[in-house]
Amino acid sequence: MTLQAFNPATGEPGETWPRMSRAEVLTVAAAVDEAFQQWRQLTVAERVPHFRRLAAVLRDNRDRWALTITSEMGKPLSESRDEIEKCAWLCEVYADNAEQWLADQQVAADGLSHTVVFQPLGVIFSIMPWNYPFWQALRFAVPGLMVGNTSLLKHASNVTGCAFAIEEAFRLAGFPPDVFRTILPDYDTVAALINDDRIQGVSLTGSTAVGRHVGGLAGQALNKVVLELGGSDPFVVLADADLDFTVRGAVQGRMLTAGQSCIASKRFIVVQEVADEFAARFAARMEALVVGDPLLPETQVGALVNESALVELEAQLAQSVAQGAEVLCGGQRLPGPGCFFAPTVVKGVRPGMRLADEEVFGPIAPVLTVADEDEAVALANSSEFGLGGSVWTADLVRGERIARLIESGTVFVNSITKSDPRMPFGGVKNSGLGRELGRYGLLEFVNVKGVNVYRHGG
Repeated sequence: MTLQAFNPATGEPGETWPRMSRAEVLTVAAAVDEAFQQWRQLTVAERVPHFRRLAAVLRDNRDRWALTITSEMGKPLSESRDEIEKCAWLCEVYADNAEQWLADQQVAADGLSHTVVFQPLGVIFSIMPWNYPFWQALRFAVPGLMVGNTSLLKHASNVTGCAFAIEEAFRLAGFPPDVFRTILPDYDTVAALINDDRIQGVSLTGSTAVGRHVGGLAGQALNKVVLELGGSDPFVVLADADLDFTVRGAVQGRMLTAGQSCIASKRFIVVQEVADEFAARFAARMEALVVGDPLLPETQVGALVNESALVELEAQLAQSVAQGAEVLCGGQRLPGPGCFFAPTVVKGVRPGMRLADEEVFGPIAPVLTVADEDEAVALANSSEFGLGGSVWTADLVRGERIARLIESGTVFVNSITKSDPRMPFGGVKNSGLGRELGRYGLLEFVNVKGVNVYRHGG
C-alpha cells in the first residue's frame, strides 16, 4: 500500500511513500531498542547539548519545514513557522531544566540513606496527529529522549513528509543513529508493536475512540500509556470582562489552525448581561478574517484538513440550526479548490445540539448564554471532555476561583488555552490521562526507583 499526500488548500497530490511491512517495522524497533542500550548510559548533562543543537537545526530549517507543514495540512505559513519556533523553544526549556527536574531526591526513612532516582524505561512508541505535526511529535519525543528513552514515531499518514523531516532534524543535530525513528505501519502492525516486548510505553494524541482502543492494547501489554484526546474547551465570559480584549482572545482561541485544535476554545459560555453584545462583536471580527491560500502573507485562516472535515462541520451546524440556533456570520463552505469553511459564529446554542455536545473541529464558534457564573461553571463541567478552558473577567481573584472549579487539565484566566513547555499539559474525563510537558511530563516515562541503604551487620 502507498501513502499519498494531498494539499488540502489546492486538492493537488503530493509525495508518496510505501507502507512498511511488519518485518520492516520490527527491524526498526529492534534498532531503536539497541540504540537505547547506549543512549541510556549518557548522563543528563551529556544529553543536553544534543537538544541545544536540535533547537538550532529547527531554526535553521524553519522556512523549509514550515512549507512542508502547510502543504500537507493546510495551516497558514506564518502559523507553521511559529510551530517550528515553539519546538525550538521546547528543546531549550528541557535543556535548561532537565538536570534539576531529574535530580535524585533524598527521603528520610529508617535506613542510612533513601534516594529516589529517575531512570529511563526503553523504547517509547508514539502515535501522533496531523494538526500540529512538528509540535505534537516533539512535545512527546524531547522529554522522552532527555530522560534516556528512545523513540518510535507513527505519525498521521497525511503528514508523512513532516514525520521524516523530524527524523532528519534529529540526524542533523547529531543524535546517535536510531535514537529517533519514523515508521509507516498498518493498523495490525501498530497493535503487534504495542504488544512487542521492546516497547515500554505508548503515547497517543488523537480522538477519544482511538485513545480507548490504544489504551486497551497498552493495558493488555502492561505498558505505561499517556493519552491526550479530544476537547470541547469552555471559554467563560463574565459580565465585567473587557469585551474588546475578550473578543480578540475568542477569535484567536477559536481560529488557530482553522479551529482544528484539541485545545481550541469551542464553547463560548457567556453570562446573559453581555451575551448579545459579545456575540455581535465576535461575529464582526470573525467575518473580517482573511481566508484563503495559506502561502500568502495576508491569509489568517487556512484550509481544513480534508473533505470529510467539511462534511462533518456542515452536519453539526445543520442539526443545531434545525433546533433553533442562529448563524450570525459564515455558516458554509467556501467555493473553489481546496477545503475551506467560512469563520462562523452561532448564537442560541443549547445543550442537546451537536455544536454544544460534540467536539467541533473547525471554524465554528457556538455561543451559549447563561444566567450567572454558577450556571456557567455547571455548563462548562457538563461536557464529557476536560482538556482546557478559560475564564475572562476583570476580577482576578474571582477568575482564579472559577478556574479552580472547572474540570479540566489546564485553565487560564484572561488568556486562551495554550501549551507551554514549562507547565504540565493533559486532560481529565474523556480528554485522556497522564501529562506532557514541564517536569510532570518528563517523569511520565521513567522508572521512579527507590534506592535504600542500610547498615551492614548487627
